[in-house]
Amino acid sequence: MKKEVIESIVALLATPKKIAIIPHRSPDGDAMGSTLALYHFLLKCNHQPIVIAPNEFPDFLAWMPGSEKVLIYENDRVTATKILQEADMIFTLDFNALHRTGEMEKVLSTLTAPFIMIDHHQKPDNYATYTYSDTQFGSTCEMIYNFILMLDKKNLIDKTIATCIYTGILTDSGSFRFPKTTGNTHRIVADLIDLGVENTQIPSLLFDNNSQHSLRLLGRALENLEVFPEHKTAFTSLSQQELDEFHYVKGDTEGIVNYGLSIKGIDFAAIFIEHRDENIIKISLRSQGDFDVNQFARDHFNGGGHINAAGGKSNLSLEATIAKFKDLITQIKI
Repeated sequence: MKKEVIESIVALLATPKKIAIIPHRSPDGDAMGSTLALYHFLLKCNHQPIVIAPNEFPDFLAWMPGSEKVLIYENDRVTATKILQEADMIFTLDFNALHRTGEMEKVLSTLTAPFIMIDHHQKPDNYATYTYSDTQFGSTCEMIYNFILMLDKKNLIDKTIATCIYTGILTDSGSFRFPKTTGNTHRIVADLIDLGVENTQIPSLLFDNNSQHSLRLLGRALENLEVFPEHKTAFTSLSQQELDEFHYVKGDTEGIVNYGLSIKGIDFAAIFIEHRDENIIKISLRSQGDFDVNQFARDHFNGGGHINAAGGKSNLSLEATIAKFKDLITQIKI
């Protein structure tokens, strides 16, 4: 961030404020980690922050410090709207376009309070008063760590804040396997561990609390896996009937798309999940190497994200969406 931008934010934060902190819809580990880290930091700075999530977050993130204080917009629109309208400042974290908040966009687009965007995705919209956007970072949590340093408040980072930041870095880096995991990422992580982060326990809290239903759902997804080695592509799908059969809850399909990418010779993987309550097919895309799934999602499935990890949606049927995808992979070079 430019020096004058930092100075403006420091001036805004110089006196106690009512501050709303917003993650994207269906928040993941980086969205929750960054918002909760900022929440705890602003509390220590004598502000009145509140995290307002557009909808519920997965159960495997419910252990995070402060998660029980998160207000869910879909569960209490009246209270959330009132808080947003009375806020002195709005932070939006881990997204860069207001439509990523779903229904909340209608409220957010009417607010006059200054917005501060902190995000690492491509092609940010220009809704924010102050923008800290950098695609070189592997996670928004890493940017939150830097943001606190920019404010010259590193001394306020304690174990609680460090735990939230560590969680987002861990999840968005694919457990430190993705290309944007740099030496500086590891230096930050080392600092967080020195602050007391329980780095041997957090992976278990995130990844080892499967229900028998979620494991059986994974089994069905693997049964449905289709592989096209000539196109270096694999994909799977889950219908609403299959979700219901295995008692799906939010978070159960997290990471399934990566199984396709783990196959030798496969550089592009996708999963298509039917959600009849929203009348859409949700799509997760992953790649390795140079194939840009962000652009693929933007061009064909009303989505976006990162070069190697993106999401999208389709209003076609599950069968028609898969047929469209199969046709597309015959036309592109992966």
